[in-house]
Amino acid sequence: MESPSQFIEDYISNLTTIPVDSSKPLWELRILNLKTPEAEAVAILRIHHSIGDGMSLISSLFACCRKSSDPGALPTIPMQKQTDRPRNRHGVLWLLLSVWSVLRLILNTLVDISLFMATILFMKDTKTPLKGLSGVEHNPKRIVHQTLSLDDIKLVKNAMAVTVNDVILGVMQAGLSRYLNRKYGEVDKSKSNNLPGHFRLRATVLVNIRQAIGIQAIADMMKKKSKAKWGNKLGFICFPFTIALRLDPLDYIRQAKTIADRKKLSLLALCTYLINNCVVKLFGSKVSSCLAYRIFFNTTMSISNVVGPVEEISFFGHPIAFIAPTVYGHPQALTVHFQSYINKMSIVVTVDPNVIPDPHLLCNDFSESLKLFKDAIILNNSVIANSN
Repeated sequence: MESPSQFIEDYISNLTTIPVDSSKPLWELRILNLKTPEAEAVAILRIHHSIGDGMSLISSLFACCRKSSDPGALPTIPMQKQTDRPRNRHGVLWLLLSVWSVLRLILNTLVDISLFMATILFMKDTKTPLKGLSGVEHNPKRIVHQTLSLDDIKLVKNAMAVTVNDVILGVMQAGLSRYLNRKYGEVDKSKSNNLPGHFRLRATVLVNIRQAIGIQAIADMMKKKSKAKWGNKLGFICFPFTIALRLDPLDYIRQAKTIADRKKLSLLALCTYLINNCVVKLFGSKVSSCLAYRIFFNTTMSISNVVGPVEEISFFGHPIAFIAPTVYGHPQALTVHFQSYINKMSIVVTVDPNVIPDPHLLCNDFSESLKLFKDAIILNNSVIANSN
């Protein structure tokens, strides 16, 4: 075979047109014994989303794996660090800050819920070369992935005192700006900046509501009763991207951090989860699915970031080279997933090829954006060292 990678890409694209067989358990595992530049073979695990949300499903996959260095041990997943709180909780200043934080939390939540309801009712994203039309959920999808260096992401993260999520959002914002500028420039190539003055482009972010239960709890669930449960426990957040060309590439990260910090100080994800539960109980799942459809269709894309094992793992004795999760069947032409594994970060881009015919080029824009961030950090450090 001349191009196993192309065959696998076409094979998976064809799978997106075939419904999961409802007469059998709603999951299937296909193994393609084709050697690619990254792996000796490829396993395709397809699971219906009704079984569980992305966090529970990916955790279940990890619970089936073992450390390659210790076949009896479960994978190690890094836990999110708790932010340090000030030790001195006395005094008028601390009380004022606490009251102000609560007021901001309430205000932000009310604003976000209002925008969320407006999105369901009438507020749509601007039509761009990334926005799908009605019926996009029924079209075949093309799924591609590219591997970035997690060490490079952490280098930028540490230098700017931000989080990995902030860097990823910055990469998204910069990559989408590069891609759209090129697309709009196909008409008039005389200008360097071809982006329209202003347009609305938002990403739907599915937020995991369930508490961190750990891989061990998932593994126990497969054998006996435990606190871990299947199902979907998700809330919605709409994340706005500012599409523009920046002189300083690090401005993409600074702006993304500002928006992300604002979204963290809001209870929108929890509220949308509770509202959806009430809708299901009062009106049924069909009404709930209609509301979810409106959210996805009126926004441009979906994004997700999942933390993976910090060491090499094996699936029933077979070492895993990379993990590339994604989802399809929702009314959007673009979905981007980030999945960390050891010292790598996989970018998985799922597109409707009728809308985005060049997903590999979009992946390259994301990769090039991270490179620009890293070069800017190295240059800044060099200038600081020379000045000293």
